[in-house]
Amino acid sequence: MTQNIVKMIDHTLLKADATQNEIIKIIDEAKEYLFASVCVNPTWVKAAAELLADTPEVKVCTVIGFPLGAQTSETKAFETKNAIENGADEVDMVINIAALKDQQDEIVERDIRSVVEAANGKALVKVIIETCLLTNEEKVRACELAVKAGADFVKTSTGFSTGGATTEDILLMRQTVGPDIGVKASGGVRSLEDALAMVEAGATRIGASSGVSIANGEKSNHNY
Repeated sequence: MTQNIVKMIDHTLLKADATQNEIIKIIDEAKEYLFASVCVNPTWVKAAAELLADTPEVKVCTVIGFPLGAQTSETKAFETKNAIENGADEVDMVINIAALKDQQDEIVERDIRSVVEAANGKALVKVIIETCLLTNEEKVRACELAVKAGADFVKTSTGFSTGGATTEDILLMRQTVGPDIGVKASGGVRSLEDALAMVEAGATRIGASSGVSIANGEKSNHNY
């Protein structure tokens, strides 16, 4: 079961002060453990793609409109196209959270769709809804809008706000999107026990900076 979990992990380093050596380290770890992907900020995508060229099992994931989701749709679309040109296989975009709270669902759906269309089938699109800032009703609406806009995944958190993934949120998100859309748990998944609980609740991908600890059955102090 541990090996199955390992193949679900997006091995993540999104700190603003992450150095080149730290990025190389997580890429080397991803190669060793064969995680699902390495998730890095856009500035590192090209380097990650080059370093992972000989390990096609490990995808290059990056973030769009991160971490606030407050960029314009046009900016998010440009970021997406640029990331794919640089070698990204997967993009995790943050929704327009304020628009969701203002019940401007058309804006939210259009924002997500702008990234989906920019990806144009060349990269998986995961939609970060930032569950810690939402009511349950808002979480459901966000997931429904992501599905309508053609996203491949819904994702709990950036790991940079007031809270991370919970099993309750994963259950709700899975119930909302049904069996055919991916659900990614991210933020605070620090141990194999945490990861197993998320998968049991319905997660099909785990975003974590603690991938090595999870793979080794240990617990990490990382926040993301």
